Amino acid sequence: MNIPSKETPDKQLTALSLAALGVVFGDIGTSPLYAMRECFHGQYGIAASAANVLGVLSLIFWALLLIVSIKYLGFILLADNEGEGGVLALTALIKPKNVKPRTPQWALVGIGLFAACLMYGDGMITPAISVLSAVEGVQNITPVLEAWIIPATIIILAGLFLIQKRGTAKVGRLFGPIMLLWFCVLAALGLAQIVRGPQVLAAVFPWHGINFLLANKIHGFIVLGAVFLAVTGAEAIYADMGHFGKRPIQRVWFVLVFPSLVLNYFGQGALLLVRPEEAYHPFYALVPDWAMIPMVLLATLATIIASQAVITGSFSLTRQAIQMGYLPRMRITHTSSSHMGQIYVGPVNWALMLCTIGLVLGFQSSSKLAAAYGVAVSATMLITTTLFFVVASKRWGWSRLTAGLLTALFFVVDLPFFAANMSKLFHGAWFALAIGGFFFLVMLTWEQGREILGRRMRSLTPKLDEFKKMLKLHPPQRINGQAVFLTRGHDIVPAALMHNLKHNKILHSEVVFLNIRTEEIPRVPNFEKIEAEKLGAGLYRIIAHYGFMEEPKIGTIFNLARSKGMNLDMKEASFFLGREKLSIGEYPEMWRWRSHLFLFLARNAMDAAGFFDIPSDQVIEVGVQLEL
Repeated sequence: MNIPSKETPDKQLTALSLAALGVVFGDIGTSPLYAMRECFHGQYGIAASAANVLGVLSLIFWALLLIVSIKYLGFILLADNEGEGGVLALTALIKPKNVKPRTPQWALVGIGLFAACLMYGDGMITPAISVLSAVEGVQNITPVLEAWIIPATIIILAGLFLIQKRGTAKVGRLFGPIMLLWFCVLAALGLAQIVRGPQVLAAVFPWHGINFLLANKIHGFIVLGAVFLAVTGAEAIYADMGHFGKRPIQRVWFVLVFPSLVLNYFGQGALLLVRPEEAYHPFYALVPDWAMIPMVLLATLATIIASQAVITGSFSLTRQAIQMGYLPRMRITHTSSSHMGQIYVGPVNWALMLCTIGLVLGFQSSSKLAAAYGVAVSATMLITTTLFFVVASKRWGWSRLTAGLLTALFFVVDLPFFAANMSKLFHGAWFALAIGGFFFLVMLTWEQGREILGRRMRSLTPKLDEFKKMLKLHPPQRINGQAVFLTRGHDIVPAALMHNLKHNKILHSEVVFLNIRTEEIPRVPNFEKIEAEKLGAGLYRIIAHYGFMEEPKIGTIFNLARSKGMNLDMKEASFFLGREKLSIGEYPEMWRWRSHLFLFLARNAMDAAGFFDIPSDQVIEVGVQLEL
């Protein structure tokens, strides 16, 4: 990670800030393309009167100030898990070692996991609405191109997902400069219009927003769902903290992003005060005719960058979920030798591509897509506030009064936005909730299924102490060599060993029990990764500790174990892995349909040898039959 310390040189801090600009702020930075338009021209649009324009601008300004500047950059970024951010890292921060079902801790972990699942829905909608809203600008060039909006959007999106496997290291170097240009253009366009109508600056006073809500009642409340589009992407600021650290993110927001967004929104407002008929696309109405073509191209590039950040975030979220035991093993490909965060997960990429293109074909316009957008992000923000209270009161030792008052302030802002977005439930908002619910069900099913299999396995095999006594009473024939057995627990003898001993009647002279654990922190230092112990009778135990942002590889484990005094030879060792043949019993512990879902996931999971980089010609698989 490139997290800056207080001693980070200004040159390095500037480079990190530019990189953060390209990755962190793409989503929130492209919101001016559609946020104001949806307030006045979308499905729930309100008349672009002077009072309404000032009211909406006031709500946008204070939403950016309270949610992004104060809540996220001021407080939520403090809740880092060893430098990592995001709702899943926050969930790991509050998760006890052993979470028992139907307890308050279990409920908190559950809602944190659900919030993480909602991000998959966001990862599908963000590329669709962002790219589509940018491409729609071609109709401002000439109406003839209107028929090409959907095909062009699909081609761009398909190309974006197709290049994921090649990695984004080279393209990533351009992200920062392009987004720097984008924000400068946003500021310039807005400032030019504000100069013509400076009266729009009165919107900084909060009573305009309050009067708007009081005057328009239910309609004004529903418009909050469109106002919220201005802050979608705030959760990404927290999620990407681990890549850049707090200081570059805070610096870029206050110096460039926040002023540019405010200027552009106020510029759109100033335009609508004079020409309310431009509400159908106030962003492009700011652009002079001579600059329309380059502006559409720049907007398209900016939305592609915003989409790339969300897609990469989905890959990172999947890796965390796999390491924490919520998803089956999948092949994770590193696309950069210098940036560990740049990874590719094939199944997730193709699922995102199909759903994103399906959304474009189904909704046909960014305005209709906006009805589906926001509910996932607002729900995630609400859950993040809840988990923050637990961290502040339990982990940091804040008084319940202090933590409660701050959390209550956040709730006062979060709850109205969440309720307003939920009003769009039957107009597309159900999609993000359905996607989040599906992944939540998959994760719970996988975790519960593995727990059931673990109990079944423990009932079939003896404890390590019992096994050692058994070897003394009935010593088997020993042969020279090293045998490595992967175990589920540090004191459990794997079924693969018991089956091998039962049928082959032999035991290697050196037997290593390897237990790989994922800790509730992002990374474990190398000197703390390995616990090595000689158990006697040629038995050895290695416990490898890894963080949920790391990928355990057998070669690394062997190298670290040798530094602990273990005489291991990677080339000579034989690896015994259990091949579980699963079936559904007469009375399964999970509902039968969930048991079938678990079987499907298990059959399609990546094998342990491939996941841990164990040489295939040194692997011996031993079949184990288990019932759910």
